[in-house]
Amino acid sequence: MQNLYDVIVVGAGHAGCEAAAAAANMGSKVLLVTMNMQTIAQMSCNPAMGGIAKGQIVREIDALGGYSGIVSDRSAIQFRMLNRSKGPAMWSPRTQNDRMLFAAEWRKMLEQTPNVDFWQDTVSALLISKDGKRVEGVVTGMGLEFKAKAVVLTNGTFLNGLIHIGEKNFSGGRTGEKAAHGITEQLVKLGFESGRMKTGTPPRLDGRSIDYSKTETQEGDDFIDKFSYLENTSPFIGPNKKKQVPCHITYTNQQVHDILKTGFEKSPMFAGRIQGLGPRYCPSIEDKINRFSERERHQLFIEPEGWDTVEIYLNGFSTSLPEDVQLKALRLIPGLENVKMFRPGYAIEYDYFPPTQLKLSLETQLIDNLYFAGQINGTTGYEEAGCQGLMAGINAHLKIKEKESLILNRYDGYIGVLIDDLVNKGTDEPYRMFTSRSEYRLLLRQDNADIRLTPLSHKLGLASEERMKRVEEKVKNSESIINYFKNNSAEPGDMNPFLESIGSSPINQKVRYHNVLSRPNISIPEMLRYSKGLENALAGYDAETIEQAEILMKYEGYIEREKENALKLKRLEELKIWDNFNYDDVSSISAEAREKLKKIKPGTLGQASRISGINPSDISILMVYMGR
Repeated sequence: MQNLYDVIVVGAGHAGCEAAAAAANMGSKVLLVTMNMQTIAQMSCNPAMGGIAKGQIVREIDALGGYSGIVSDRSAIQFRMLNRSKGPAMWSPRTQNDRMLFAAEWRKMLEQTPNVDFWQDTVSALLISKDGKRVEGVVTGMGLEFKAKAVVLTNGTFLNGLIHIGEKNFSGGRTGEKAAHGITEQLVKLGFESGRMKTGTPPRLDGRSIDYSKTETQEGDDFIDKFSYLENTSPFIGPNKKKQVPCHITYTNQQVHDILKTGFEKSPMFAGRIQGLGPRYCPSIEDKINRFSERERHQLFIEPEGWDTVEIYLNGFSTSLPEDVQLKALRLIPGLENVKMFRPGYAIEYDYFPPTQLKLSLETQLIDNLYFAGQINGTTGYEEAGCQGLMAGINAHLKIKEKESLILNRYDGYIGVLIDDLVNKGTDEPYRMFTSRSEYRLLLRQDNADIRLTPLSHKLGLASEERMKRVEEKVKNSESIINYFKNNSAEPGDMNPFLESIGSSPINQKVRYHNVLSRPNISIPEMLRYSKGLENALAGYDAETIEQAEILMKYEGYIEREKENALKLKRLEELKIWDNFNYDDVSSISAEAREKLKKIKPGTLGQASRISGINPSDISILMVYMGR
């Protein structure tokens, strides 16, 4: 066994896998330590990837050379583009996945990645330098020491994890798996602040005992897209394409609510046995009933766990009530009258470290070369964890090579928004991403993640020449389409039948295609059906490039406005605050501002401006003090 590594990654969940792959692909020798080699990249909660804003993150991970998009495509059993009825800033890809295939594909890709070694063991402590300022490796449960130049902690829900079902509670990081002890206690002794959070999961059901005739069917999209910008990653595209697996929808009712209420006195959440806050946007079913008592029913999604299993995930029914109450309530739901449970839902409480203790590179402020990623930072969701792992792996490699960290700004991607929010604002409840969290969401669309981020990834050595060429070709072809639309005209005889069919005013003379497209409810695919000349002109372009060109034309004014706003922010980001800046010397700023700035230690005036409690006047004073 090798004893010295460049980077050690602790934990092989979504964050750990991305961290290990990124650092290894950049040339670091990586050790991935996991408690169980059989649960690498386990989907601990729902078997799905993407969704609102999360789909954008998966696309960004893929553009940066991460593996989540490829793995999600290969293991998909259904694909849907959410929010198609809204503007393109809101479009969000989502896959339903085969849980076991997802984990198998991740493990296969990691095993095929040079520079990644594996070790099955717990990590009980970190090796810290004698001066207490730098991490030097890890100590495992077996007493082995592995040395490293950098360590990435991606412990998920395992740090002092406590599982709750009704009045029962027992130590565990996930059902059937033991918790991890020792790391929290050591970090607190080193000066870190820790807290508790909770999350939950629904019961798993036997699909053979469900009457689907009493439920609504939810099919996948007819037009199939995918997460990865690489070709041949989806089982639904190509000559041997598979048929998508449908999901189903059912609803709770007042009888269900009444049964659930009988267990409230034994609920660990209501009885105060759970101290940590749960995710606001994914509440338990008992929390929904309590908070939204006026609602007569709540929607539930019956989600299959894979191609070849009858196991079902009941999305929307997360609970920690006693198992007998869970089963009684389930059997009052339409379609589930005779349902059998594979295992009950449960809540899990675990340690996290408020992310205001990090730098924007995800390196800790207290200990050099130690990085945190995923739920240890207070986030929830595979996608949020995966992107943090990717950035931590990249930056751990760059740090030990004495290179500048990769910091994504808020106008670069949702990944930049997420990390900026965590480090500058912190979180006391599980953080999840939404499109509304970004002020530049029209710039940060799912369709252009490759254009935004692949050039960065290519410079780092993560994106291949093939990827870079595809992006350059997409940009070039998109510009060609836009030029054609701006310089060529539609004939009234071609376009008027179409315009009249949708209730739009006919044209009396030739009109530029660009002007026709700018009308509401008009898209390029529809225009192609009525104009042979246009159809011939675009014959050589793929659907992805045509869609890209259409978005850029239809939203041209809005996009330019957002670019101007992003440019203003960029100017502030370029104003660096030097290391060891003494805020006590600036007596004019408020006491609150001084306290926050000393704690978070922003690297730029832009970062400082986004810290809670910092006013525009404080930034102005700092700008003057620094000599602008």
